[in-house]
Amino acid sequence: MPMPYESGAPRPSDSSSSDRDTDLPHRTGRVHIAARSRGADVTALGSLALHLPLGVASLAVVFTVSYALGRLTELPWWILLGCWVVSGALLFHGPCERLLARWLFGLRYPTPEEDGRLRPVWREVAARGGVDAHSYQLWIEESDEINAMAAAGHIVGVTSHSLRTLTPAQLGGVLAHELGHHTRGHAWATLLSLWYALPARIAWRVLLRLAALLGRLPAGVAAVVIGVCGAALVALATATYGLIFLPLVTPYLVAAVSRRSELRADEHAAGLGFAPQLMAVLRQECDREEACRATVPALGTALTREGLVARLLDSHPDVHTRIHHLQAHLENRR
Repeated sequence: MPMPYESGAPRPSDSSSSDRDTDLPHRTGRVHIAARSRGADVTALGSLALHLPLGVASLAVVFTVSYALGRLTELPWWILLGCWVVSGALLFHGPCERLLARWLFGLRYPTPEEDGRLRPVWREVAARGGVDAHSYQLWIEESDEINAMAAAGHIVGVTSHSLRTLTPAQLGGVLAHELGHHTRGHAWATLLSLWYALPARIAWRVLLRLAALLGRLPAGVAAVVIGVCGAALVALATATYGLIFLPLVTPYLVAAVSRRSELRADEHAAGLGFAPQLMAVLRQECDREEACRATVPALGTALTREGLVARLLDSHPDVHTRIHHLQAHLENRR
């Protein structure tokens, strides 16, 4: 599942092309790699904890399927179950990550020209962060938006439009934000949570499809099925002290944790010296939204009337909140 960066970064003019190449001074000499260059902060652990009920439900689903297949094929059920349990580790294997980047996230390798612009900036960002730049894979998303993503354990993607329009320092700020997602554990925790919740989500969709068929059953049969399912639901709610209803509020809690993780990634980028660049991009985003409201009144009305539920489910904090936190970081460093 990708973590997007805000669109609308300022475009440098052609007359400032020389400034584009010099606005990000590169360090010389040795690069010191931190002894512990990645970990898991409270938002990464919180995301894992919030997906734990779905993980347990997925375990029950996979166990049921494994046991049924074991009875049919005489294959030990614990082999199938064990393969699923350890399958999450394969997501962070190099070849599997490349498959994810290509087929799931729609990324491609940089062209030689793109690599010549992207890799020096990435090396500078990694050097400031004390991480090995070669440990990560750089990818390109073919898009006309300013965007970037951090995924799995080593994927860093940026849009082709970002390379064309951002100065090296601004591009460094975007990449530093994504590096923050990696070093603080957001990227791997998100992918692992989604992977182990997948069987439960599939089972839920199957149940919804089956529930839709109740209308085709005779009234008496449908009443019996509804009664049995209702009794089972009450029994499960009693046995789990109501915890089976936790997934109903999980999306709101996950979104809140995701918004906090974005602020922490901004904090990481600011700590590497990219706060001014991020603030410039975010202010440009504010200008872009205002321009949209002025030129397309219907769109402005839709943005203004955005519902509370939609805001609670938004995985990114609003632009003003991010600017406020970045400004506070700058003031604290003075």
